[in-house]
Formats: sequence, C-alpha cells, structure tokens
Amino acid sequence: MDFPRAPTFDIITPYMLMAASALVLAIGSTPVMRQVALRLGVIDAPAARKIHTSPVPLLGGAAIYIAFIVALLWFGERRYINEVVGIFIGATLMSLVGVVDDKWGLGSYIKLGGQALAAAILIYSGVQIHLFGTWLDYALTVAWVVGITNAFNLLDNMDGLSGGVAMIAAVYFTLLATIGHQYLVGTLAAALAGACAGFLIYNWSPAQVFMGDTGSLFLGFLLAAVGIKLRFPANSDTITWMIPVLVLALPIFDTTLVFISRLRRGKNPLTTPGKDHISHRLAQLTGSRSEAVLICYLIAGAVGLSAVFVAEANPNEARIVGASVLFVALYGWWWLEFRKGGVKSS
Repeated sequence: MDFPRAPTFDIITPYMLMAASALVLAIGSTPVMRQVALRLGVIDAPAARKIHTSPVPLLGGAAIYIAFIVALLWFGERRYINEVVGIFIGATLMSLVGVVDDKWGLGSYIKLGGQALAAAILIYSGVQIHLFGTWLDYALTVAWVVGITNAFNLLDNMDGLSGGVAMIAAVYFTLLATIGHQYLVGTLAAALAGACAGFLIYNWSPAQVFMGDTGSLFLGFLLAAVGIKLRFPANSDTITWMIPVLVLALPIFDTTLVFISRLRRGKNPLTTPGKDHISHRLAQLTGSRSEAVLICYLIAGAVGLSAVFVAEANPNEARIVGASVLFVALYGWWWLEFRKGGVKSS
C-alpha cells in the first residue's frame, strides 16, 4: 500500500491557526455564556435519571457555536464562503432549536423535524451524499444527518463525553482532509476541534457548564456535514463511504445500542430516558464515570485510526478493516447487553 507524500507545513499551518483561534475564543466565551445561562435561568436541574446533584448552567454549546463561527469567518478563506452557506444555515438552525429546547423544552418529534429541515437545507445547497445517483442519495443524506445529529444529542450524558468525542472526530477529519488536500473540510474540522477543546476545560468532571442541546445538536449536524463533504476521488465510492462512518463509529454504536436495547425491552427509543448508554454501562463496570469517558475517548481514537488506514488502503484491505470493526461492534453490543446486563430503564 503506497502512502502519499507528507503534508507540507504550508498546508498544516492554516489548520493550526484555525484550531488555535477557536480554542482561545471558546475559552473566553464559555464563562460568558455560563453567566448568561444563570441570568436567563437556563439551568439543568438535578433529577432521578441524571448524574449531577446540583443545578448546572446550560448554553455552553452557544460558546462552541460562537467560537467556531467567528474563527471561520475571521480566518477562513473568503473564496469558499458560498460553499458553506448551507452548512452555516443548517448549523445555526440546529443551535437555535437547541436553545429553545434548553430553555423551554421541545418534544422529540419536533426536534426530529428540525433536523430533517436542516438536512433538506444541506441538500438544497448541494451538500449531499453521492453514492447511488438516484433519489436514494437524498434519503440517505437525510438519514445520515438526522442519525448523527441525534447520536451526539444522546451521547451528551456525562461530563466531557460528547464534546471530547466530537473533538477527536474533528481532529481525524482534519487529518483526513490534510491527506486529501481538502482545504474547506480541513478548516471546518479544525475550527470545530479547537472550539470543543476550549469548551472541555469547563466541561470536564465536575462540569461547570453543560453544552445542552444547543451544543450537541450543533456538533452532530456539523460533523455529519463534514463527513459528507469529505471526498477521496482517487478511491472507490464503495470503500470511501466507510471513512466518515468509522470516524463517527462510537456515537453510531451508542445510538444503535440504545435503540435496540429499548426496543427489545418494549420501550420507545425516542421518548424513553434511561441509563443504558455505553458510558453508563462502562461506568457500572469500572466504578468511575471519568474512566468510562476516557475509555470512550480511546475507542473513538481507535476507530479514527482505522478510518485513516482505510483512506489509504486498497479495496481488499479496507473491506477487512470494515468487517473487523463491524464484528467487534456486534460482539461489544452482545457483551454489554447480555453478559454485563444491569440495564436501567430510568
């Protein structure tokens, strides 16, 4: 397997500048949004199914959004602005839906409708999956965007989890964009990685602020859009579709685990709360929520490495990696669901 030449310093430097600027902006804006949340009463109160025992301000996700947008507008190349209008509009819609949900609460189906609308905006702007060349591409795009957006929304159940996994995924998308010399994807991912890193300073256990749906919906949508934009023209589409799936494999696995588990137990997977996520189950096994989050980081890093390998692999090698990851995922689901039970429905 041949690897391309190493990326030049000139290619990497703009990404580093983008990530550093978003990092600084997030560090500065997160405490501000925390105070705004306190003044507006946007607070996540303790409850039986929640882990925290005292009220925690929300709207940390607004700081991620602000840091990302400002860094991209200030340091991004203006010639690419038309290509990301649809992504900006969809991401802003998701953030606004999250703000409303954090303050007043929205039903699951209303949020799903907002996600479908954001996906339609992407399609209208030309950001969509090109795999079959038929209307199936539209359906697959909507399913991908809604699925990944929901996955990060569901994953936001422990301090530092959703933001950390999003940061790791964004770092891998930046690396993959660097390998493929895709400047636009690289700047989007680098800005997001920096914004998440800055927010995590305040979100690591014990969290001073939560991202709320404002952040989790924004992160999920943006990473779904970046995954669609990532291209590897030199490789076959029958293989390269696996790359964003592998980068985002942890949230995909978590959502699948929860949905199948709740359906198996006769629960509505969209409306039934529960401590049945991979993080909850790992915390039960390790006795530590922080260790559970770190294990999730390791898993996210491992599948990200497999995505980088697939990006440079020949078709047979890529299929072997994909099949191996699928086998491990299926075994992991069986092990967590049946061998190490203790699934809690509330």
